[in-house]
Amino acid sequence: MRNIKEEILAGKILIYPTDTIYGLGCNALDENAVKKIREIKSRDKDKPLSIIAPSFEWIKENLIVDCDMKKYLPGPYTIILKKKDKNFLKHVSNSDTLGVRIPDSDFCRKIQESGVPFITTSVNLSGEPFANKVSGIKPAVLDKVDFIIDAKELSGKPSALIIEGKEVKR
Repeated sequence: MRNIKEEILAGKILIYPTDTIYGLGCNALDENAVKKIREIKSRDKDKPLSIIAPSFEWIKENLIVDCDMKKYLPGPYTIILKKKDKNFLKHVSNSDTLGVRIPDSDFCRKIQESGVPFITTSVNLSGEPFANKVSGIKPAVLDKVDFIIDAKELSGKPSALIIEGKEVKR
């Protein structure tokens, strides 16, 4: 069994289950790993990514909380919050906001144990359908990651967005 914390801190790229769909992620503090995620997804460098926060305390330390987080997290939501320092994680989100998740998932709790923010983006190529099982992920993506955690079939709906305390349809 892999030591997930060590793998994350070493900058490895993972395909992993969330509480909704399969995600593609890495240590958000590792700029090279984040760049590789963008390359794997063919994602524009200016399009923001979201993170799995290591804790509620981490969120409060780094972001301006404008809603009742416990109403949405842990759960199938991404909360868009303003950064206290607009340059914080600039390579993840070049704007003054950051999307934050705490999925309700056993594997994602292991990710949080690493103590670092962790990139969470859908494992599909940009503009293509989401993957709710590993067999639905293109080989072009599978071949570029360091390891895959297969938890069988997931619900298949991406997280809902919460902006300024209100749910926004994607």
